[in-house]
Amino acid sequence: MPRGITNMERFDLLPVLRDGVQVRYEGSIDKQGRNADWDWWLYRERDEWVIFDVDGPGCIYNFVQHRYPESREPTFRFYFDGEEAPRFEIKPSEFGSKAPFVAPLADAYLGPEDNGRGPIRVVRSFVPMPFAKSCRVTTDLRLKGPNKGDGGWGHIVYHAYDTADEVRTFTGTESYDRLLDMWRNVGSDPKPTAPSDAHAVERLELRPGESTTVLEERGPGSVEAIVAELAHAKPDDLMNVWIRATWDEHADADVECPIGVFFANELGIHPVGVLSHGRRPDGTFYHYFPMPYWRSARIELVNKGGEPVTFARWETRTTTARNALYEEGRTGYFRSTPYYRAKATHGADSVIGRIAGRGHLVAGHVTGVTRKPGLISCEGDVRVHIDGIATPQVESDGSESWVCYGWGFPTPPEMNPSSAYDGLPDNPWSMVRLCSGDWYPFQSELVFGIEAGEFNNQYIRHSGALFYYGVDEPGLTLTDELDIGDPASEGIHSYRTSGSRGYYTLESYYEGDDDHRSIRDTGHEIEGWSEFVATVHPENAGVRLRRRSDQMTGRQKANVYVDGALVTERSWYAADRNPYKRWLEDEFDVPAAYTSGKSEITIRLEYVQAGETRAWNEFYYWIYSLK
Repeated sequence: MPRGITNMERFDLLPVLRDGVQVRYEGSIDKQGRNADWDWWLYRERDEWVIFDVDGPGCIYNFVQHRYPESREPTFRFYFDGEEAPRFEIKPSEFGSKAPFVAPLADAYLGPEDNGRGPIRVVRSFVPMPFAKSCRVTTDLRLKGPNKGDGGWGHIVYHAYDTADEVRTFTGTESYDRLLDMWRNVGSDPKPTAPSDAHAVERLELRPGESTTVLEERGPGSVEAIVAELAHAKPDDLMNVWIRATWDEHADADVECPIGVFFANELGIHPVGVLSHGRRPDGTFYHYFPMPYWRSARIELVNKGGEPVTFARWETRTTTARNALYEEGRTGYFRSTPYYRAKATHGADSVIGRIAGRGHLVAGHVTGVTRKPGLISCEGDVRVHIDGIATPQVESDGSESWVCYGWGFPTPPEMNPSSAYDGLPDNPWSMVRLCSGDWYPFQSELVFGIEAGEFNNQYIRHSGALFYYGVDEPGLTLTDELDIGDPASEGIHSYRTSGSRGYYTLESYYEGDDDHRSIRDTGHEIEGWSEFVATVHPENAGVRLRRRSDQMTGRQKANVYVDGALVTERSWYAADRNPYKRWLEDEFDVPAAYTSGKSEITIRLEYVQAGETRAWNEFYYWIYSLK
């Protein structure tokens, strides 16, 4: 199945676990860890400013840019597969109308005046843009500064693939008709039609402390849809009634959270909804994430409040028609993280969810409340760490930017098919993000946190939960480590180099929540190549290399060889830089074709000059075997 467009069209395939995919982010994050999240460029090339530059196959899924209407209008140019001329150009005023960037896959949002703070214009796109070899995005204006007249800030979220198999590079002439039909019918089931059985309960009353079972199934199948109507929907009901779903008689519930979170309406002040779950304007709640099981399914409702709650109707639809799609072990269970109850974490990110095992995150919910109404509380960045990596793999320049809005939450409710927010102006607010294309894959863990204010300097009580597909078994194992600068470690790994510029010691910080903790390490700068032998698992499905490096200068680049064979799918390339928080951990996935069946591999990294860099630097390597 082609990667990119088809992945988003087939909502029924979301539970299937995919190999060789990583999620990545590039955007305007303050390099000093404060709140100056507005300068967005990597480097200048002739008369263009490069804002995105990756080597290897992948797919852009989310493009967002914020700017004041008074600023000059930039032209965004998309270059693919090393081409000298852009394949596609678009201006902010064309989002929503220039094919294929048409509504609702792409649109423009204009915020309010907001007492002189605004307005701010946000253009956003969820149009999938796959590429087989590389992608570069430029603008003819420098996007900088927080002031009116400045160019503005933004981000790109994308998938990186280990191989170009089934990747067809974006041309701009693709048909997005099926995807557009889905996105134009929010509130309807986005999955292909399949025969299903309805399990309906009419006039269901739950007394305080009472629980009831609304689904009990034996054998394989999948929950197709859940639709509910509350007789008198009150915000407290959405928090007091919890849903508890257990698949295949697991010891712990797979899904356990308030129905307000389950239906994307944690606050319940205004009805909001995205493609996968929400509340329709008529008050009906819906949830369409497929939930496969192989032996049994049980769904219960629990009233944890002090008042009775009455449902006019609760209907769960199940199907066996999709059983062939969901191979056990290669398909994830639909799960929620434990509900993060409202609390403030002073001086540190609120960790909304920690996930262990293998899978991919498909939706997140975060609510924020301050002590006083009306306070601007949207400045906190979302930061997502995957598989234990120290550098965040996904970030956001403010809370609202994660859901592709801008300038806080002054006008709730707001909705598009992939994100929404509810609340009162700025406080309280509640946001939901569906990741139907840009889901976040993980092989051992995922940690999702959010700042409280500009740099964790505000009192904000966060709450929320994450939805994901997962299995308990991890998908990778740490099989070796190389500590550069340690003679014993270098000797064990037969480490050698050509073109050494010498060793040096650096004391600095990583970006992210832990950016106050100083780390000291010794590394090596190399103008030629470095080489070492690493232990891997012979039954590997590929190998992941993780490196600690100094990102003082950007555009670090190296060709990677495994046992003398060049990895042709991509070079190891990090285009960004940070002269303040200089530690970077980045990764390189070696496809299984180079590593399968081997218990040892020889890695050679050959420096390639790009931009301002004059050497490849390396401080530490972790070697993981993918399962």
